[in-house]
Amino acid sequence: MNLRDDARALSADLVHLRRTLHRTPEVGLDLPRTQETVLAQLAGLPLEVSTGAGLSSVTAVLRGAAPGPVVLLRGDMDALPVAERTGLDFAADNGRMHACGHDLHTTMLTGAAKLLSAHRDRLAGDVVFMFQPGEEGFDGARHMLAEGLLDAAGRRPDAAYAVHVMSAGLPGGVFGTRGGPALAASNVLRVTVRGAGGHGSMPHRAKDPVQAGCAMVTALQTWITRTFDVFDPVILTVGTFHAGTQQNVIPDTAVFEATVRSFSAEAQARVKDGTVEVCRGIAAAYGVAVDADFAELYPVTVNDHAEAEFAAHTVREALGEERFAPLPQPLHGSEDFSRVLAEVPGAMLTLGAPPAGADPERSANNHSPLAEFDDAVLADGAAVYAELAARRLTRTA
Repeated sequence: MNLRDDARALSADLVHLRRTLHRTPEVGLDLPRTQETVLAQLAGLPLEVSTGAGLSSVTAVLRGAAPGPVVLLRGDMDALPVAERTGLDFAADNGRMHACGHDLHTTMLTGAAKLLSAHRDRLAGDVVFMFQPGEEGFDGARHMLAEGLLDAAGRRPDAAYAVHVMSAGLPGGVFGTRGGPALAASNVLRVTVRGAGGHGSMPHRAKDPVQAGCAMVTALQTWITRTFDVFDPVILTVGTFHAGTQQNVIPDTAVFEATVRSFSAEAQARVKDGTVEVCRGIAAAYGVAVDADFAELYPVTVNDHAEAEFAAHTVREALGEERFAPLPQPLHGSEDFSRVLAEVPGAMLTLGAPPAGADPERSANNHSPLAEFDDAVLADGAAVYAELAARRLTRTA
């Protein structure tokens, strides 16, 4: 099978599909238009296709010509509530945006389904194509697992792979991965400080929740640096802080939220209890009340070492040595593909896709309203998806 040449023959169709998806982004677990587009692309292929009951997922199973292992390939489909400002002629105008490249993932996985379907007679085993909504904070992978994703082929997958594009930080067309922790766990700390409001000129007659909240923010940073080993780091960033109505009124409450990232299950467990205790301690010192809630979102994405090495070898053989660069350390983002990898050995790969000619260190990052992704990576992305499956399933004479 010359999957790379076959993928290049699909290039124009892949670009058209990606731009169609980009123009009409949808957010969350319910993506009816995106699901309809994917189903239309898969129509006519020798696939067993099913859709989700509680979300707009698509699961497709390709049966090889002979028995063998089961490989799962995943592509996420949802967008972000970001108003696009790229100025592209296919930019979205509905206040939502494929700012994380999921339109490319969906397109590449669709391409892989077509490539592998064309060579079905040479496959020994089954391929499960996982088209997933709700990656951006809605835990779509958990929902698909609950609906029986891992039993779609009749037996659990032996390996699972995903590819994620990056609009910055990696050279165009270069894949990367690593064994062990690959992406961070993601959690959220929500804090409401309850004081007693009053006049801004007489703070001694009030219990100021703003001052207590600010003290919590700074204390949390110090607590982290004095609690966690720098080689098993934790990152806490306060993204919102809301209080008050005008400059001379001390409010009754202050509210802030923080994202908390960690790279091991042990660190995640410690930071969960510790952050809440810090907030309670500061509240007691300031004489205010506090409600602090630590919610676990996505666990650490942990690549199987052998599967990560297999993926690296596959890219090098299929595309060339220069097209792979090992990730020296985990990325700080998080992924609900971590839930699949907790059940099935596998690996998540990154793929550099900054705009053509752009400096990847200066181009707009994923989630930016200015983020752009190069369509030139689509064919090779589809080929790598297909190669990962085919090299596990291809029959040898």
